[in-house]
Amino acid sequence: MRSPVRGLSPSDGEEVLDNTPLLQGAPQAEAAPACCSARYSLAVLAFFGFFVLYALRVNLSVALVDMVDSNTTLADNRTSKECAEHSASSKALHNPMGKRYQWDAETQGWILGSFFYGYIITQIPGGYIASKVGGKLLLGFGILGTAVFTLFTPIAADFGVGALVVLRALEGLGEGVTFPAMHAMWSSWAPPLERSKLLSISYAGAQLGTVISLPLSGIICFYMNWTYVFYLFGIIGIIWFALWIWLVSDSPETHKTISQGEKEYILSSLKNQLSSRKTVPWIPMLKSLPLWAIVVAHFSYNWIFYTLLTLLPTYMKEILRFNVQENGILSAVPYFGCWLCMILSGQAADHLRAKWNFSTICVRRIFSLIGMIGPAVFLVAAGFIGCDYSLAVAFLTISTTLGGFCSSGFSINHLDIAPSTLLKNGKLFSVSLLLSMYLVPFSSLCLPKVKYKTGPSMTIMDTETEGTNK
Repeated sequence: MRSPVRGLSPSDGEEVLDNTPLLQGAPQAEAAPACCSARYSLAVLAFFGFFVLYALRVNLSVALVDMVDSNTTLADNRTSKECAEHSASSKALHNPMGKRYQWDAETQGWILGSFFYGYIITQIPGGYIASKVGGKLLLGFGILGTAVFTLFTPIAADFGVGALVVLRALEGLGEGVTFPAMHAMWSSWAPPLERSKLLSISYAGAQLGTVISLPLSGIICFYMNWTYVFYLFGIIGIIWFALWIWLVSDSPETHKTISQGEKEYILSSLKNQLSSRKTVPWIPMLKSLPLWAIVVAHFSYNWIFYTLLTLLPTYMKEILRFNVQENGILSAVPYFGCWLCMILSGQAADHLRAKWNFSTICVRRIFSLIGMIGPAVFLVAAGFIGCDYSLAVAFLTISTTLGGFCSSGFSINHLDIAPSTLLKNGKLFSVSLLLSMYLVPFSSLCLPKVKYKTGPSMTIMDTETEGTNK
């Protein structure tokens, strides 16, 4: 089995027989311990960074339900009566003090979709800027900017829809640089045989951020006030930024507390994967079939991921008719499964490469296949089960969980096919993510066009990852 690991396509360089996880002839240095290591500390901090990132991303979607006057959604007639109401809502404890806005379904669609218009703009610039200022600062300030803008969300809502749309677009600008910046950092930090583990740990924070923020935002809205959703997660983002700037370095060479053994291990393992190229080969990249394969996979996974992230709470509330507290919890369950799958699949992928001598391309293909076909099968099956509440939640959970295999499939393949250069390979990730994201905003704008039979209320969820997600 052959794989173009030295270049972007077979035409760009000699194909190398990929019988081992490393490049042929690369010396295999003795692995440094993982416990208390700088590279795993980076993975943990990145994990919490992406946790904050996705918490900041989905909080508006939950809060929006409480921000909109229920009388406005009464005319939308979106709730289906096909299924019996699953449980009685305990409205007596609900805090009605939050301000309400007269936003119809179309306006809410524009508010939720506006995030992506900023998000797609900074994809390619994110990879380029990371090569200039470093992934540490770019990722840190990207999340910090999003956190600060989140704190101003209640004020923007008071100014009107236009101000809120602009604010969400600015948040998208900040978040758009994060995945390319993180990929650029891992090109300097991740030994080839630990890539799946390290990247899976760091990007799994996005799933856990969704798991925690969905029910927590619902609880805050129910018992307190929707404004506290933005204040809480905004402050958490600022605290994370301080820790990130204090503890993280762009490369092993500049890290202050890394051991000499770990530094030598990382540098020696990446030594033979460095390229002397100092410019970006744009034309060969655009002609590269492996790159376009990643783009197609990235787009396909993102479409399913964002569709579920956008519509799952709506389905839970308007079709299965769970109350607001049950909705938040049950909508989070699938993403907990995905988070767990990402962690375990990363360990499994590197184990197959290091211990069982599976080729890198074989592992990427197997995990991508499971992570794409599995969710599709169970998602289609969920459409044929009617009002069976348990089976609906089970199928959606299995579907989203299996998607976690993609984190060790196409989502890491950027680092496999693109050698590390002075410009890093965050650009390659930026290109694939940008191309895969172009149609995503339109899925949010399509939401108001979805009509159900009768009823008063509506719930809409927002956004990403990457997947890598991302």
